[in-house]
Amino acid sequence: MKKRALCIGINNYPGTGSDLSGCVNDANDWKAELQKRGYDVVTVLDAAATRDNIVAQLKTLLQGASDGDSLVVTYSGHGSWLPDADGDESDGRDEMLCPYDINRQHYLTDDVLASIFAQKPQGARLFFVSDSCHSGTVTRFAPDPLGGDDAAYRRARLLPPEQFVTDENVLRNIRRLSEARSSSRQKYPALLLAGCKDVEVSYDASFNGRPNGALTRVALDALKSNPSSYLKWYELIRKKLPSPSYPQTPQLYGKKADKNGSLF
Repeated sequence: MKKRALCIGINNYPGTGSDLSGCVNDANDWKAELQKRGYDVVTVLDAAATRDNIVAQLKTLLQGASDGDSLVVTYSGHGSWLPDADGDESDGRDEMLCPYDINRQHYLTDDVLASIFAQKPQGARLFFVSDSCHSGTVTRFAPDPLGGDDAAYRRARLLPPEQFVTDENVLRNIRRLSEARSSSRQKYPALLLAGCKDVEVSYDASFNGRPNGALTRVALDALKSNPSSYLKWYELIRKKLPSPSYPQTPQLYGKKADKNGSLF
């Protein structure tokens, strides 16, 4: 059995004015934890995390897998959405991850991710951590976190599509859909730990002066209790999030058997 992981972290988003602080730390922290658990880990950080390279690394991870293998993908960075291109979304939106080159209209939609993840051998396990957020409504509905010594680091990991879309027809559709809330349908043949509900944001945070994603920091700390399953781990995470400082509610999506399976 092989144990392989891909950890993606993007702080810098050229041309958007929306850089983050904790995503590279997230990727390196996940790498350290997974290496302790016997994983062979590849990290893709900042300028290396272009759309094409992320896709290539994901395909390498999935295509090299066999039955019985354990695979992990972590993503820390901005999320966003665009009007649905193929009519498969009830809310008219395609959710996406935002690569380093998002300002060049390079998107990584949930449809693309689902097609890549579908290459997973049926007998392999795939766990995906998304420390980001996608709902276009959150720019108006999300509560501000409470202030404090680290308040300067707190910002939403959401890049509104208006900041990188230039096509006027697409922009008109974005404005038309801006009142609809996302319905986040689980497409991936994987167990997914997401940073928040559809109408919330995942926070780029700081703990004792060190930038991290709120989900990542809490999730890694919860592993110190040696939970026996993904569900038990999730329950520990939910004891810490949402919090007054980080009002986000992590979500665990997947089959019941996978949730009750042993960690990593």
